[in-house]
Amino acid sequence: MVKDAFVVPIKRFDVAKERLRLGGVPNVTSLARELALGVLKSCSPRHVIVLSESSDVSDFAREHGAEIVESEASNLNDAVQGAYGQLSSRFDRLIFVHGDLRHPEGLADFAPDAGVTVVLDHLGLGTNVLVVPTMTDFRFAYGPNSASLHQQEAQRLDIDVHLVTDSQWRFDVDEPSDLNSP
Repeated sequence: MVKDAFVVPIKRFDVAKERLRLGGVPNVTSLARELALGVLKSCSPRHVIVLSESSDVSDFAREHGAEIVESEASNLNDAVQGAYGQLSSRFDRLIFVHGDLRHPEGLADFAPDAGVTVVLDHLGLGTNVLVVPTMTDFRFAYGPNSASLHQQEAQRLDIDVHLVTDSQWRFDVDEPSDLNSP
């Protein structure tokens, strides 16, 4: 049986979702907390690790039964890379999930195939869920065109890659218009 864990990077709620704040969306701090809570609850009862950059996020995650990995990295890729290195000896694979999914329901039942699995965002460009076997030299590439870059990385390592384009998890919340998407 494969031993895996969900890893959910969560940015400080008071600064998260900058594009929503710039777009005039009210109560963004509460919304960021609500989205993260939905993801954590949907991953349970499986093992959940929150990648945290603040004591507030760490306290929030502990309240909801998650293990904490603290990070002082300056960007998401460095933070995830560090967590991957730190956790690789404990798990066979890690399932990285964004903490801002609109419809995270069913994550606890997710049974990905062996290899790398990339769940694309609704635009087909980003990576909302990424499953990576541990003990490899996988390099994370979140940001523009991350889905393609993660696929290329799996191919570089000669690891089977599976792309998921029709998942309910393809909807995350980055832009004000994302609040009105399905």
